[in-house]
Amino acid sequence: MNATVTTYGLYLLIALPLTVWVARTLFRNGRIFLVDCFHGNEALADSVNQLLRMGFYLINFGFVALYLKLADEVQEVRGVFEALSGKLGVVLLVLGGMHFFNLLVFTKLRKRATWQQAPPPLPPAGTLLKEA
Repeated sequence: MNATVTTYGLYLLIALPLTVWVARTLFRNGRIFLVDCFHGNEALADSVNQLLRMGFYLINFGFVALYLKLADEVQEVRGVFEALSGKLGVVLLVLGGMHFFNLLVFTKLRKRATWQQAPPPLPPAGTLLKEA
């Protein structure tokens, strides 16, 4: 079998299950974070978690598919490892980047909601309030 085709097969055999594993881990462990972001609204948190998982799968499977093609023909075993390391390294960086982007967005949402629910600030100690 051609080394390039072997590289394609190995890339898909590693990248696709890796994407599924990351998505399942984020889905399972992200629920608590989302419930907190949505102030205990578990139904909303679960719904958003499902939507995030589907979007994660669509984007990453699409990226893995588009990034499949190799520029050059792979000639030997060394080339298989070099091509795989480059391809899988980029896939891992994209997965990690998406994870941190989602954390950033939901952290900002959580902070905004926390500020909106906070009581009004108190005047500094020793300051007298003027009566109208």
